Amino acid sequence: MRNLLLRIRYDGAKYHGWQIQKNAVTVQQVFQEALFKVLGETPDIKACSRTDSYVHALEFCISFKTGRVIPCARLAGALNHFLPEDIAVLSCTQVPPGFHARYSCKGKEYIYRIYNCGTRDPFLNGRVLNYRYALDLEQLNSAAAFFLGRHDFTSFCAVDSRRRENMERTVTKSVWARGGDMVTYSVAADGFLYHMVRIMVGTMLRVAQGRLGPEDIRRILSAKDRACAGPTAPAQGLFLKKVFYEDVNSDEG
Repeated sequence: MRNLLLRIRYDGAKYHGWQIQKNAVTVQQVFQEALFKVLGETPDIKACSRTDSYVHALEFCISFKTGRVIPCARLAGALNHFLPEDIAVLSCTQVPPGFHARYSCKGKEYIYRIYNCGTRDPFLNGRVLNYRYALDLEQLNSAAAFFLGRHDFTSFCAVDSRRRENMERTVTKSVWARGGDMVTYSVAADGFLYHMVRIMVGTMLRVAQGRLGPEDIRRILSAKDRACAGPTAPAQGLFLKKVFYEDVNSDEG
């Protein structure tokens, strides 16, 4: 059995996230349908994470095992033939038997895009948060810096029915940047909680509005209470940018 790592990219505007659901179209469902057409089987796919509805991925990683001997380059090309235009396979590599797209992951980087202009751009519909009010990047970066390091992110995790886990995460990058009317927040960490990035962005927008000070981020982290943080920013501005692995020793198989 070969263990394969595929890096894919998708526009999530039409999908209810990655993971298969009973009554909604997801990226995993569409991908598995294409995979069956190519391999004639439906392998057990391991995903690096599960993105929410309408969230996008510049890079999303999956792994699966198969006895089929089709070369990686041909497999990627065949999948792209059957996949819709909003999903694409970027690469396919053979990895060691013990590799797992989720459990071998060492970290991820997300970006959140805000179109900071008084007039919306129709060509960015579903791919940015339209925000017409002034954004002071110096103030936003002062707030973002408080997320760096290891913290308990309970205040920045949506409450749901999922099993409670260790809520501590180590953030290695937290920075805002502007390019024209596009303002982008970049954040990298060893892991992320449910809605974590979107709540961080929503809370920092409260700082931009003058309803919180940058130093309030420290207080909110210490509170370990979701009610203390700001609102959850809309999904359409969020992109999974990069998935980090080490010691994969992959080859083109």
